[in-house]
Amino acid sequence: MSVEKILKDWKAAKFKPVYWLEGEEEFYIDQIINYAEHNILSEAEAGFNLTVFYGKDADWTAVINACRRYPMFAERQVVLLKEAQQMRDIDKLEAYIDKPQPSTVFVVAYKEKKVDGRSKLAKMLKEKAELYTTKKMYDNQLPEWAAGLISSKGYEITQKALLLLVDHIGNDLNRINNEIEKLLVNLTGRKNITEDDIERYVGISKEYNVFELQDAFAKKDRVKAIRIIQYFESNPKAGPIQLILPSIYNFFSKAYMIFAQPGGDEKGIAAAIGVNPYFVKDYLAAVRNYGYEGIESGLLLLHAYNLKSIGIGSVNAEDGSLLKELVIKMMA
Repeated sequence: MSVEKILKDWKAAKFKPVYWLEGEEEFYIDQIINYAEHNILSEAEAGFNLTVFYGKDADWTAVINACRRYPMFAERQVVLLKEAQQMRDIDKLEAYIDKPQPSTVFVVAYKEKKVDGRSKLAKMLKEKAELYTTKKMYDNQLPEWAAGLISSKGYEITQKALLLLVDHIGNDLNRINNEIEKLLVNLTGRKNITEDDIERYVGISKEYNVFELQDAFAKKDRVKAIRIIQYFESNPKAGPIQLILPSIYNFFSKAYMIFAQPGGDEKGIAAAIGVNPYFVKDYLAAVRNYGYEGIESGLLLLHAYNLKSIGIGSVNAEDGSLLKELVIKMMA
């Protein structure tokens, strides 16, 4: 069962008595819960027939009693249990799940984890409830997901703008969705999101970011690299060293993999090393400018400076100074 299938059924007034939503990805759980809270019942019906519990404060007997009530002036009632993972004695809901009230739509949001598959509750859910389990999306799937979300709303985004947005936010689908909504509100009639929009409305510099720093490293452009690092020094939140070093290390690790490829075009190389084709030229530039031994020694330097950044082998060194020192040594 998918989010789309659940919502399609609900829009067609097809309901199951119990929906159990669990797993690590909150975005889809929130989508379903939000629809259940605001769209299954009309505003007039909701006044009598919508009940919302929060796991930390919910008592299992109160939840079951609410579910067993009959709807008032409506065909059905909706009972929501949010943050169910915080509820004590949640296994006591088994009795209701075994014999639910047909006129109640009971939706449970059990976030961050799954019910223990060996438990009686888990077996009961598989047999009696509509069970929807989410998984955290892999980082390399985020650009395609975000692009699809934007496209579904009737908009387009440039490749660089897309990657700037996703890299800045990271693996948080709710935040990505919120930033996209904010961007669309500000486009004022346009249908295409650009790097300028990302800079203006999300607060990411299109010139001073980790992708541009990677480009500087790949081309051995010392001046550009130092200029970006100085920007990061003045704007610590824009480029914390704890994010920069792993990103650069990952970049050179991917470049290192190219030496094991028998050849091929840029698209084939991008697929083989698992990178976006838009950036493959940067990796090929690193291969040309550093060579096998240069990239190998660069990876060792990056590892050493990552240790220094957490205080191993270096005392009271500023992040900017460490990064500048790394640039000088790697590009020597």
